[in-house]
Amino acid sequence: MHKGNVIQRGAWAFFLWPFLFTKCVPLDCQDCPSISQEKLLDRVIQHAELIYRVSEESCTLFEEMFVPFPLRLQRNQAGYACITKALPIPSSKSEIQQISDPWLLHSVLLLVQSWIEPLVYLQTTLDRYVNAPESLLNKTKWLSEKLLSLEQGVLVLFTKMLNEGMVSTTNSEHAMFQYDVQLEMLESIMKDYTLFNCFKKDAHKIETFLKLLKCRKTDKYNCA
Repeated sequence: MHKGNVIQRGAWAFFLWPFLFTKCVPLDCQDCPSISQEKLLDRVIQHAELIYRVSEESCTLFEEMFVPFPLRLQRNQAGYACITKALPIPSSKSEIQQISDPWLLHSVLLLVQSWIEPLVYLQTTLDRYVNAPESLLNKTKWLSEKLLSLEQGVLVLFTKMLNEGMVSTTNSEHAMFQYDVQLEMLESIMKDYTLFNCFKKDAHKIETFLKLLKCRKTDKYNCA
């Protein structure tokens, strides 16, 4: 093994240690650490596709149940910015084309882990809504659980990509988000509506990044 490769892998392991040092049981399966990187990537993509589809359904259901039509366009105003806006995630086509595969997967991991706490919050706040449909509560709970599974799948994929052995320690800390529970009801609804919309957008971004990663490994020069 070349010295440069060792140094590069060591640098990645140091940078990603809060994410990598986690006991992994990804995507509701026991055999993921033993399967090939290609097959694991396929499973992670399928998982991301499901999460995006359910996020769309949940967002639509919340909108129809609780958001007055004149207010639906306000979710993009400055006061309702997405919580992941400040993350170092590539946003333009040129940026995405320039980053390496590990950095692309790192962007996926940042998005996934940034949404774990907000989805827990949504589960809590939805319980306070009058006549919140059971299907919306179930979908939100499902999203929260599957996002954790997706996180574990991406972590295993990282170790395969970096050719590192599996190690375990305490779970990585997730970003904490503070919410003002004294908001007026309408503002609170708009806040939750923004979370649903932002998560849907980021879920689509996660799916897109993973599919681009697969494309790079199969047809590197023809990935739009």
